[in-house]
Amino acid sequence: MAGADEREIPLGRRTPVVDAYSPELLYPIPRAPARRDLGLGEPLPFVGVDVWYAYELSWLDPTGKPVARVGRFTVPASSPNMVESKSFKLYLNSLNNTRLDGDDAASEIIRRDVGAVVGTPVGLALFGPDDPGLGGASPHGVCLDPLPVTVPEGEPRPELLALAGGDAVEEQLYSHLLRSLCPVTGQPDWATVWLHYRGAPLDHAALLAYILVYRQHQEFHEQCVERMFRDIHGFCQPEYLAIQALYTRRGGLDISPLRSSDASAEPLPRLNRQ
Repeated sequence: MAGADEREIPLGRRTPVVDAYSPELLYPIPRAPARRDLGLGEPLPFVGVDVWYAYELSWLDPTGKPVARVGRFTVPASSPNMVESKSFKLYLNSLNNTRLDGDDAASEIIRRDVGAVVGTPVGLALFGPDDPGLGGASPHGVCLDPLPVTVPEGEPRPELLALAGGDAVEEQLYSHLLRSLCPVTGQPDWATVWLHYRGAPLDHAALLAYILVYRQHQEFHEQCVERMFRDIHGFCQPEYLAIQALYTRRGGLDISPLRSSDASAEPLPRLNRQ
């Protein structure tokens, strides 16, 4: 399923509850069209991963007793497709009344199904609901949110960015004020955006204004992060750049896309607000 799907996208439509295992519910969204619109070709200027947490993951054990888990999915940014979030939720719900022989069996089936849709193998770690590894964290670096800025009008554009002047720096910056809009429903999605770079110093107020202009911008989460990476990397040509947006939960799922100029970059753990 590496190409476009002929079915209608389930997002924004009423859908019946499915109680039987249904991998066909998963809906792929090709990455290539949005990347072409951004002028991104091969090789891509970044590497990365989309990290999903699924908080409503449940199936039945061999005796028919429900099992509750939290799943951490990792989907490589190099995959030809993303998985559409509502279809992901519906698919996971379809497992609720399916008997599976333990965590390993469940993980194998789910990784197989999701990997077939995105077009590459995916990672899945399963946690018990009381696992301390699920505790929320705080981002490293300097929070931009107290800075006084005016929210710009229009669409995100690199012209909003500015340099502060001075010698090259290495710093980590973040804001809890990222809001973008779903391109299908128009509903708002909230996130913390975190940036780590090494190079000419960015003007912090201008960067915050750039982040705030996404408030009326309609695009999928992964595409917003790739747009940010393109704009910032193209503007200041840093020696190193990593950007991650950690979106809050919707429908039992949250997503935190990471894009970086270095394959060794590690995604942040889930945050307190997720």
